[in-house]
Amino acid sequence: MKESNVQTELNVTGMHCTNCAISIHKYLEDNGAKEIYVDFASDEVKFSDIPQDQVPKLVKGIESLGYKVIKDKDVRLSFWKSVEFKFLICLLFTIPLWSHMFVDLPLLHDPYVQLALCTPVYLVGCIYFGNSALRSLWNKMPNMDVLIFVGSTAAFVYSAIGTYYKLGHDYQFYETCATIITLVFMGNVLEKRAVTKTTSAIKDLVKYQDIKAIKILDNQEIEITAREIKSGDILKVNTGSLIPADGDILDGHGWIDESMITGESMPIEKTKYEAVIGGTLLTAGNIRITATKVGSKSVLYQIIQLIKDAQSKKPPIQKFGDKVAAYFVPIVVTIAFFTFFIAYFIAQLPLQQALMNAIATLVVSCPCAMGLATPTAVMVGLGRAAKQGILIKGGSTIEELSELKQMVFDKTGTLTTGDFNIKAIQTFGIEQSQVESIIAQLESYSSHPIAQSIRKQLKEIRSYRIIFKEVNEIKGQGIFATDSNGNSYSICNAKIGKKDYSNRYDLTLTINEVVIAGIVLEDQIKPYAKELIQYLKDKGIRPILLSGDRQSKCERAAQKLGIADVYWEKSPSEKLTILSKLKRLPLQRWSVMASTMLLPLRQLMSVFRLAMQHMSPFNPRK
Repeated sequence: MKESNVQTELNVTGMHCTNCAISIHKYLEDNGAKEIYVDFASDEVKFSDIPQDQVPKLVKGIESLGYKVIKDKDVRLSFWKSVEFKFLICLLFTIPLWSHMFVDLPLLHDPYVQLALCTPVYLVGCIYFGNSALRSLWNKMPNMDVLIFVGSTAAFVYSAIGTYYKLGHDYQFYETCATIITLVFMGNVLEKRAVTKTTSAIKDLVKYQDIKAIKILDNQEIEITAREIKSGDILKVNTGSLIPADGDILDGHGWIDESMITGESMPIEKTKYEAVIGGTLLTAGNIRITATKVGSKSVLYQIIQLIKDAQSKKPPIQKFGDKVAAYFVPIVVTIAFFTFFIAYFIAQLPLQQALMNAIATLVVSCPCAMGLATPTAVMVGLGRAAKQGILIKGGSTIEELSELKQMVFDKTGTLTTGDFNIKAIQTFGIEQSQVESIIAQLESYSSHPIAQSIRKQLKEIRSYRIIFKEVNEIKGQGIFATDSNGNSYSICNAKIGKKDYSNRYDLTLTINEVVIAGIVLEDQIKPYAKELIQYLKDKGIRPILLSGDRQSKCERAAQKLGIADVYWEKSPSEKLTILSKLKRLPLQRWSVMASTMLLPLRQLMSVFRLAMQHMSPFNPRK
């Protein structure tokens, strides 16, 4: 790979709206960067096609736009420099300014007191928003801060002139200036907290990379962190511990909960030479593994990158919103100018009223909502889905859901809980209570999830206790035991044995190779699964059940859920073939895009309408 094609990642602070991201995106694009991704919410900037020796020059260019490039992503900004602290300072001075409208206290109405209270807020706003606004204008890429800076400055200067010339309370709008800045800071704080929550799914996965591990070196156990593991290291994992790295089992046996990775609710039995995945939970047993994939090669790391890449891919509606936001600021400034011109020169409103109308137009038309709504919604959706074990490949996939016509479900662990209960026991020449007692005693020797479910449901009969001399559990078959009298017992898969009973039962119980009972297991339907299927059908979406389980079980589950299309006993390769056949060409999106294009037009019209509402046409100017 050529050096110029290497992707560069930067951590850029100071972005707080879509226009900020667009400014950096345009700067990088003008300097030859490709595959540009700028996310103001997570402070991430990525690009390629730039040689590494030219990156410092681009960093200086980004900082010339008014932003700060931080080398170490783990360095946390001091609270005294954070937007939260700026908001608290501004709020402290804004409350008395704002309360003078409700509290009849002469001191609060004094123009010089109001000037003293407003000045700190305005200075903080100038440093934070003014610097960014002036730099964006200098680089011919006006951002949202231009609107905030112009609106607050107009209110402050107008009020200061009124105070200097002692023109009275009609010329005092200090509370307007302070409120504009404080409310925008509050919006930034709320936005930051919302983004922190949306990225929590990634943070939760990253925590799995910081777990402790027991490394075996020269027959000694050494505790290290998962990040210190190297390929080839031998690690010990005990019951209840997280597996620290991808690897292969050297010795031991255990049940592993892989739901964090695969979504499968049933723990999977693993023995010698089988592969394990880092971050999964060893629910029972003890194993030793040799690490095979660490760092960026591990499954967990690839999943984290998948989520990050998914969040970085913008859906078409967001790309369209970004383009509109780039032109929004100059359009709004123009509307504000004409608002003042029409109000003062044509409608002949007083200067202060015309100025306030123009300021209101600048403030309320801030494009943050338009630029923030879509990316925040996408990040929230992806983050919440990831927490539930659903990995969505990008915002465009979410948008395509609006055109969904079919949805295919697996059965076990998806529509069902994965907790198996006994539906029926058919006995042959033996009492039901005795059969239940034998089953409960045999299953007590197994740590298999199905065995544990059966054990909870059945009770042993103390008067019918059997003393087993030898008990063996064979993977994929069942439990085989011998009692003190030499009688053999087994509870195993109904396919195992002299005769195949799998068309009627799930398990068979035998004594001395004679079947004495057939057991039918039932997987419980998940809560709200039926409501979900009905919801999809009401929306015109066709639900399909695609499973590797037996026909009778699949049809029974489908009947309970109201699913008409059912595929059963399908291998993974057969499932992929069926899915490819079910795929259909995507519908045309002209109707979706048409409704999307109306959004910015509606916002512009609402801004203009708001400006005109404050005008009393043709009132004589005093």
